[in-house]
Amino acid sequence: MRAIGFYTPQPITSDESLIDLDLPMPEASGRDLLVEIKAVSVNPVDTKVRRNHTPAAGEARILGYDAAGVVKAVGPDVTLFKPGDEVYYAGAIVRPGTNAEYHLVDERIVGIKPKSLSFAEAAALPLTAITAYEALFDRLKVNDPVLGAERAILITGGAGGVGSIAIQLAKQLTDLTVIATASRPETAEWAKSLGADHVIDHSKPLDQEYAKLGIGAPAFIFSVTHSSQHRLAMAEIIAPMGRICLIDDFPEGFDILAFKMKVVSLHWEFMFSRPMFQTPDMIEQHKLLTHVAELIDAGKIRTTLDTVLGPITAENLRKAHEIIESNRARGKIVLEGFTV
Repeated sequence: MRAIGFYTPQPITSDESLIDLDLPMPEASGRDLLVEIKAVSVNPVDTKVRRNHTPAAGEARILGYDAAGVVKAVGPDVTLFKPGDEVYYAGAIVRPGTNAEYHLVDERIVGIKPKSLSFAEAAALPLTAITAYEALFDRLKVNDPVLGAERAILITGGAGGVGSIAIQLAKQLTDLTVIATASRPETAEWAKSLGADHVIDHSKPLDQEYAKLGIGAPAFIFSVTHSSQHRLAMAEIIAPMGRICLIDDFPEGFDILAFKMKVVSLHWEFMFSRPMFQTPDMIEQHKLLTHVAELIDAGKIRTTLDTVLGPITAENLRKAHEIIESNRARGKIVLEGFTV
């Protein structure tokens, strides 16, 4: 089968950073589905693994942590799906990725594709939807009020992949006032179109920009990006006893002492944890993807697809990685189908 991967970490400008490969067809066992991949999307984690992971000698690393496709075969222990089902999912970081014609994935982290979406539109959603959903309801527990705080959430990087779906989920599933951040007119408009009540400029001091809104201190902050840069501003903005969720990487020495006086709790979200550690609640990702599909088909939220770059090839994936690394992406970048 055709696949795209790499043998050694390379800058994306190198033709060897991602290359076309020919690999054996995988076979489903246990609770695995064998999925024929129809579309994939690209996330920052793809670029991080490509830059920093060195595969074992002679082995290629296959990236890809978002996909939509059709179930072709199932393992003997599968109970949730059957061949022919159209599915979407984000896979597991400890297994070969979705940048291949066929892919194995545990059924417990897979959802039925929204019926109203194309494969490309569906492929834009899983990783970011899981991340945002888990951050809001499992980590921040936004339905559990913070006494004395404004029923509000600040979402940094509101125009990115995670921010784009987090805005929508917060608006549709909670009573929170949603404040997003963006730094360009087009990304600010994108965030507003997704339902953000207010958009502030994260290229300026965030605490000062928030203060201009005249809104009380928010109960929650979902720090999607540049957490190190905004650390002191977040400590100023957040309400006493508030909760902050982080997903991005930042340099060593991230000092959390600034949050002590307000007794702020900090939470990590990493959507790969459940499949990585085979946690007892791993099936929750199947359930939340099912819920997201229902919201999509009911017209309550929409895909965050922004760009389809073309078919799934090494050349197009290099282009997608380059856009992600520029930190100027809006919504999600998708590749669809393999060339004949």
